[in-house]
Amino acid sequence: MQKRTPLYEAHISLGARMVEFAGWEMPVQYSGHIQEHMAVREAAGLFDVSHMGEVEIRGADALALVQKVTTNDASKLEDNQVQYSTMLNDSGGVIDDLLVYRVNSEFFLLVVNAGTTDSDFEWIKSHAASMNVEACNTSDAFALLALQGPFAERILQDLSDHMLDRIPYYWSQRVLVDGLDCRVSRTGYTGEDGFEILCNAADARHLWNRLLVTGMDRGLIPCGLAARNTLRLEAAFRLYGHDMDETTTPLEAGLGWVVKLAKGDFAGRDVLLKQKEEGLKRKLAGFEVLDRAPARDGYPIVIDGQQAGVVASGSPAPFLKKNIGLAYLPTEHAAIGTDFFVVVRGRNVPARVVETPFYKRDKKFD
Repeated sequence: MQKRTPLYEAHISLGARMVEFAGWEMPVQYSGHIQEHMAVREAAGLFDVSHMGEVEIRGADALALVQKVTTNDASKLEDNQVQYSTMLNDSGGVIDDLLVYRVNSEFFLLVVNAGTTDSDFEWIKSHAASMNVEACNTSDAFALLALQGPFAERILQDLSDHMLDRIPYYWSQRVLVDGLDCRVSRTGYTGEDGFEILCNAADARHLWNRLLVTGMDRGLIPCGLAARNTLRLEAAFRLYGHDMDETTTPLEAGLGWVVKLAKGDFAGRDVLLKQKEEGLKRKLAGFEVLDRAPARDGYPIVIDGQQAGVVASGSPAPFLKKNIGLAYLPTEHAAIGTDFFVVVRGRNVPARVVETPFYKRDKKFD
């Protein structure tokens, strides 16, 4: 049976089209994914991302456990700072990508992907066995809302006395939002400024409705998974299960910046050290289709007359008005400007490796 977030009834009342996603019944769109995509780029959009999982790690060895199971260096975090990271198996494959919140020296919160929450938790527990630490899967206790777009701060500010402009990018704070206790972080998955609001599950419906009403005059609309996907692709954010998985390493996925080999031992480190010494045989590259035909996930890629891979993520980009994608290419063919073909319905369509991110936001609203 599919799971439902605390906002399921709210989505139904707004006429959302619901689909199965990672074991959850989620809204894929409301008014239409292009309209929702453009609202986030030009005004604001509100997403229900309560399907994401939360794992709390508490105790004297909390930092040691986080360091063991993630690739980034969590020892660099200050209280209330947030860090993007990856979690690897012993073969260096990506189990998940996640956000690491340091609440204090003995309390870390990990926000993980919906489809991997249970397996992530078991992996974390397996490394916690010999440590003075307690790991708890608290996903059911929380809801998570993402308010994204150039007007996000102004909308949320109307519901809080906290000076939101004092929360820098990738930091969080305990904040009262419309009188309700929340953890607000300046993070997101759209390429825009905005916030992710972690609240008690019982408060989700109230906050959802208050945000939509408060932001209506500034163009805020509810947004679904379809717009979330095209927004993140324009920003070249990786999607777990498409752009990386247990068969790929973070180095191949272009996430070397979240791999801190010098921090000491962590799961998969030896494999990454060897891969770095020997050099990558393939890497994730961004490309633009030189044709009106979009390259969809899974379409074959042809180089020198031979299939050389498949499209990891591909879609029309509503704001950029072009067809873009991400794909693993042999390293010698992954340089910017390299041409190749994507097979679209039996036809070889030309494409070219381009710089990523495809989209960078205008910071005039910051």
